[in-house]
Amino acid sequence: MGSIATTRGDGGQTGLAGGSRVSKSCLRVEAYGNVDELNSALGFARSICEEPELRELTLRVQRELFQVGSALATPRESAKPQVPLAQEMVDRLTKEVHRIEALDGILSDWSLPGESTPAAAFDVARTVCRRAERGVVRLLEAGEQTAPAVLPYPNRLSDLLWLVGGKIERDAGVSGSLRAMTGKEGNRGRGPGDTMSVPWTSSPPQELERHTDRAVTRYSLFSPAPYAPWDAPGGE
Repeated sequence: MGSIATTRGDGGQTGLAGGSRVSKSCLRVEAYGNVDELNSALGFARSICEEPELRELTLRVQRELFQVGSALATPRESAKPQVPLAQEMVDRLTKEVHRIEALDGILSDWSLPGESTPAAAFDVARTVCRRAERGVVRLLEAGEQTAPAVLPYPNRLSDLLWLVGGKIERDAGVSGSLRAMTGKEGNRGRGPGDTMSVPWTSSPPQELERHTDRAVTRYSLFSPAPYAPWDAPGGE
């Protein structure tokens, strides 16, 4: 087996699946590079997570991300066959989102990462996942094509990763609730404690509008904030 240091990329180009050479700065390379980074971030989070169920879930996601990355690395004009991505992959993530957000005590409010090391690691992975999603959007907006499930997958996964972090904090008996840290009341959810009775991911349009109004109110109460309310986890 030859060395991985082929020197072929020293000029700033790389090969896509099928053999075509493109700039390392092209949108397709950026898109699957973000997925690669996400996989590494998840690997670190899994390595320090002590919950077997979440470790197994993360491992499955990491394996699926290899499929997502392969699909992104295979342009339509490639001589290699397209990588199939089943909608069932997205559906499984959605099912996990609904399962975790239905648990008692899961925070559905603004949170500040750092109360738990494993939870913070999953939150870092969540932000990388959102960047990966934006990379796919830019690729599609540039007129490139990819498998239909490629874009919904990181969108759903980012929701799941936020919930995983919240579950870890809940199980550890800690809370990253920004409301609790600031001591400001804001507009609370209609459910018990700091949870919302209607989850973002399954709300009808009129409920989503109410959630958005509440998020804007929280943003004004907690200002200055590091991100805008429309970037909140579970907001899409």
